[in-house]
Amino acid sequence: MSDKKREEENISEEESLKDQVEDILDEAIEEAGEQENQGEDEPNSEKEQLKAGLEKEKDKFLRLFAEFENYKRRTSKERVELFKTASQDVITSMLPVLDDFDRALNEITKAKDKNLLKGVELIHNKFKETLRSKGLEVMKVREGDNFDPEIHEAITQIPAPSDKLKGKIVDVVEKGYKLGERIIRYPKVVTGR
Repeated sequence: MSDKKREEENISEEESLKDQVEDILDEAIEEAGEQENQGEDEPNSEKEQLKAGLEKEKDKFLRLFAEFENYKRRTSKERVELFKTASQDVITSMLPVLDDFDRALNEITKAKDKNLLKGVELIHNKFKETLRSKGLEVMKVREGDNFDPEIHEAITQIPAPSDKLKGKIVDVVEKGYKLGERIIRYPKVVTGR
């Protein structure tokens, strides 16, 4: 069953429970009113006090119920966030392995052994696809892009090879990655001055 369906069922169960409690409290108030009409020899102030006490308890209960509902919503939201980022530590620790795979693939490409290249490419692609299926995305950064200190990490600054590259990215030293919407490793770049 999907999380949405479970959540909808939980909400409908909670609403029906809330309605039942409200109905029981309303019946109790009506019974108190009927007893008030039947027992006319009791003083009015005592009946009114009981009625006011019952209203106060009903209000107290409804506030407590609403507070509990808010707590449940907040914890379920936190749980969803936790599941989204639970694999972040594992994936972050796998990024250096992915970098080593990229470097090995570049070196093997220079060699002339096609079988070795094909085997390493298959393993590399499978590894990348597995990480991608867990939410990992490569940040797209190229030479000539504007440098943004919010999403790039400048490791050095060199004289720009051309006027077009002044204040822009000259080289990407290390790829950056996102897990969902969160940046887990900033791309390391060289900027031109």
